[in-house]
Amino acid sequence: MLNDNTFMQFKAVQREGWALFVPLEAYTTPPAVKLVEFARVQRGEKLLDAACGTGVVAVTAARTGAQAKALDLCPVLLERARWNADTAGVAIEFTEGDVEALPYPDASFDVVLSQYGHMFAPRPEVAVSEMLRVLKPGGRIAFSTWPPELFIGRLFGLVSQYLPPPPGVPSVGLWGDPNIIRERLGDRVVDLAFEREAMHVPALSPQHVRQSFEATAAPVVKLVQTLKDDATRLAQFRTEMEALIAAYTRGNQVRQQFLMTRAVKRP
Repeated sequence: MLNDNTFMQFKAVQREGWALFVPLEAYTTPPAVKLVEFARVQRGEKLLDAACGTGVVAVTAARTGAQAKALDLCPVLLERARWNADTAGVAIEFTEGDVEALPYPDASFDVVLSQYGHMFAPRPEVAVSEMLRVLKPGGRIAFSTWPPELFIGRLFGLVSQYLPPPPGVPSVGLWGDPNIIRERLGDRVVDLAFEREAMHVPALSPQHVRQSFEATAAPVVKLVQTLKDDATRLAQFRTEMEALIAAYTRGNQVRQQFLMTRAVKRP
């Protein structure tokens, strides 16, 4: 059974690894609009972007007139998020913090969002409880995740074959399964809805995409560091990763669908 120290170490690795994410921001910006629209964000609503990364969802929501706050574990990403907000001319309160221990009072927000962020919390039940705790009764929770049977979900699976998560930490890909989401939200919500949208990533070749992920995507970065002294296994992983990328590449684009979830906190 994992103890608190193990969780702290796990999160410290995440904090360091995701510091390299900024170049991927361009790919997550169009999906941010989809999530804000799917969540039916309205002008004047109090909104939290949990595990906000570079703040693309918070900035998008603020530009629609929402009163946005945002939180992330990684100070490097928060620095970029503040720059994004300043550049866009919107006022957002950014906080360094943990989605498993949100520093906000109960029922603080009309809407709680997360785009590919909260799913990396090692204890899904804790993250869900915290996101719902700070949401007002009748408020909306919405998030975007990766279906396990598609590209990013399969990439998580491939990485875990070479670098399994600590015992007791579930696969990130489970957050893309509607049945798992139903179980995790349980009877605390009503009006649960799902919708898929597409993300297209420019891809001059599978090798280009693989190198980009090795430089920016925390799970892949960590795996490559771990295998740096095992040339055979590293080469095998790279071959498998490039084959996976190629399977989803058409017209110099990697085509991937993501899952959006929306629900209302039970009044």
